[in-house]
Amino acid sequence: MTRNYQEELERRIAFIQEQLKRSGARGIVYGNSGGKDSALVGILCRKACDHVLGVMMPCQSRRNFGEDMEDGRKVAEQFDIPTITVDLTMGKEFFCSQVGGQVQLSDMAKANIAPRMRMITLYAIAQSKNYLVAGTGNRSEAYVGYFTKWGDGGHDFNPIADLTVTEIYEFLRFLHAPENIITKAPSAGLFEGQTDEKEMGITYAQIDRYLLQGEGEPEVVAKIEAMHRKSEHKRQMPARL
Repeated sequence: MTRNYQEELERRIAFIQEQLKRSGARGIVYGNSGGKDSALVGILCRKACDHVLGVMMPCQSRRNFGEDMEDGRKVAEQFDIPTITVDLTMGKEFFCSQVGGQVQLSDMAKANIAPRMRMITLYAIAQSKNYLVAGTGNRSEAYVGYFTKWGDGGHDFNPIADLTVTEIYEFLRFLHAPENIITKAPSAGLFEGQTDEKEMGITYAQIDRYLLQGEGEPEVVAKIEAMHRKSEHKRQMPARL
């Protein structure tokens, strides 16, 4: 069943405003990646609050510096979201040279450095400005663990955590977001040629069919549930005595 997105808009604006009120924060900062999730979060936060800052944080990938930055700027211009750019390329290179000189870093460890550096950046800005950090993860990715622990998985609040990718796209169409945000292949831009669905080996449509309708081919459902079990540690607070 399709959501009533006018009601969803009003409910999420109220949710964001309540987070600000309870925390005493002056505003919100979020990562403007040029993707679907960050676009929706930026729009919702801007409608809820006068003080919102989007931060574009390209890092090495050509797509980061090209299509994604262009799309991020389009969203920011259309919805009047102040935006800055922090290039993390040299920071990642320095980090890899220092740590890599002591320990051989795996490809996946290297790929996860950028999301973690982005969260460091957002929290440095947030603490300096008395802002909250808005999360940009969706329900589909959270269920299968397709996010970086202590990277894009970290935030102060998340106004889209209950929405699947299918619903994210529906919401963006309702809000008349730039078309390329909706039609381009989702990618975290962690390395050249990377797309989310290619890396996961499963499509968002398959994940959402299972989450929203409880349906799917047996092998697809088995893969989704295996990914869910393997990534359970990402969705839990650390074990403590």
